[in-house]
Amino acid sequence: MAEAKDTAVKFVAAFNAHDERALLALHAANIKFEAPGGVHVNTSAEATAYAMRWLKGFPTGKMTVRNEIESGPWIIQEITMEGVHSGPFQTPTGIVSPTGKKVVGKGVQILRVENGQITEARLYFDQLEMLSQLGLLPVPATV
Repeated sequence: MAEAKDTAVKFVAAFNAHDERALLALHAANIKFEAPGGVHVNTSAEATAYAMRWLKGFPTGKMTVRNEIESGPWIIQEITMEGVHSGPFQTPTGIVSPTGKKVVGKGVQILRVENGQITEARLYFDQLEMLSQLGLLPVPATV
């Protein structure tokens, strides 16, 4: 198994196990991490904290890899994230109180791996779809 693939498998397993220590070990000290909502972090602690915010908001949260492409140090994964929003969820705009709603979201993560650690990560997902599933979008006015 190539290094990028092996590290990505370990990352998904650590995420699904909600293993903060393993996630921290997989993030390089000077990781370049980007996610929707203007998230840009540059340390392993910040990247791990981002993942843990999701797992605290969605304690049953799991990631499933649907498809992936590997090229050298890069791996691109089409993922599905699902879980029940039963904990406080810290977002870039504040904390969202638990809604009790199940969310199933699709996204893509692009990872660059060096020496068994993720040095770059870009996460893409549909924020509007997530807000809709949580019931947080305003109901359109009727005429």
